[in-house]
Amino acid sequence: MKKIASGLRDAKLLLRSIPSTVTALFTISVVVMNLLANKTIYQSDVIAIDGGILISWLSFLCMDIVTKAFGPKAATKLSFFATGTNLLVFLIFYIVSIIPSDADDYTAFDSIIGGTWFILLSSTVAFLSSAIINNFLNWGIGRMFRRDPDGKLAYITRSYVSTFIGQFFDNFFFASLTFMFFAPIFWDGFRWTLIQCLTCSLLGAGLELIMEVVFSPIGYFVLRQWKKDGVGEAYLNHVDTEEAA
Repeated sequence: MKKIASGLRDAKLLLRSIPSTVTALFTISVVVMNLLANKTIYQSDVIAIDGGILISWLSFLCMDIVTKAFGPKAATKLSFFATGTNLLVFLIFYIVSIIPSDADDYTAFDSIIGGTWFILLSSTVAFLSSAIINNFLNWGIGRMFRRDPDGKLAYITRSYVSTFIGQFFDNFFFASLTFMFFAPIFWDGFRWTLIQCLTCSLLGAGLELIMEVVFSPIGYFVLRQWKKDGVGEAYLNHVDTEEAA
């Protein structure tokens, strides 16, 4: 019970400490990413891309910022919070989709917001797994830069490497579960090949890495402002006290 109570206090303090803009953008990106993942926007014999690729980079950018400022455990807790919010949103969407209405024909609307349970399951497993990989890999790489851990080289190295690897596993876990395991059963034999899953994952990770490169100056600027303004000091002091106890 003490551990549960301590964990709840830690989570409350963390959510109060992380600026609301980052929490909001991160949570929204996770929800939208899972919505867009329902649509394959391009497919060939060796490449397949779903719509989630257009916003998944924002999720990883936010995780990289939080990991650097608050640590990998904090970023992972925020990932679970965003995932819980996503599940709640999809539950509400599903309830709305099954409520009958005589006002108009809402078949297409209900089909879209009702979602597909195995896509939600696949995306949830993929995101949480890749979030843990990204957060702790980012933190581990950052520990290598002992001379200048807050410098630009340290930031881009830890962000670029962790984003590419994290995004690859996110894409691969999702594609494998959805299009190799569930789709052949529930979508009349529709499936991606292993090659398509691998190439999709690599291509997606590469495109998302490019987006990370483009937007990483924003992340670096945000972190410098946070440090200047003392953002998160209460949480970090709390963590230090807990670890010393």
